[in-house]
Amino acid sequence: MSSSPDTLAGQLLIALPALADPSFARTVALVCQHDEGGAMGVVVNRASEYTLGQVLAQMGIEGADPALCAQAVLNGGPVHRERGFVIHDGAPRWDSSLQVNQDLCLTTSRDILEAMAAGEGPAHALVALGCAGWGEGQLEAELGENTWLTVPADAELLFDLPLERRWQAAAGRIGVDLFRMTDYSGHV
Repeated sequence: MSSSPDTLAGQLLIALPALADPSFARTVALVCQHDEGGAMGVVVNRASEYTLGQVLAQMGIEGADPALCAQAVLNGGPVHRERGFVIHDGAPRWDSSLQVNQDLCLTTSRDILEAMAAGEGPAHALVALGCAGWGEGQLEAELGENTWLTVPADAELLFDLPLERRWQAAAGRIGVDLFRMTDYSGHV
């Protein structure tokens, strides 16, 4: 994570109605890393066709609680769809953890899934397959084109709200009603 004060790590990107790319239309993405080389994030409001139980079984991890197994796995984005990404609260105590902000981490190693299955994982976690990536200057350009809104990430939105409410609720954090916005931009 960049130590620059203008990093977007820990922010939620909210797709504006004009964003037509089917990979990102009506999405909310947590920016996990952002520096001069680009950005990486995970979409947090789209379910995949998998449950966590199916993913754990495919990995040979057994013994998980039925409620945990029923949890939806998210479609985290169009990049690295075969890789798992776990957004969670607590400390970055697993092998491949990245501190996103003071409250959130991103972990990509198997050990966190094993801990979750054993009932020893973080208090709150989202599991996603895939992520989103932006090259150098790409995210900044998209923000300049009014493609995204940004708001600070918060645990209630990420871990408590149903997926289908996150897009509008995230924008509502800064007083924006996305259902009242047009799907075109005012650029000339």
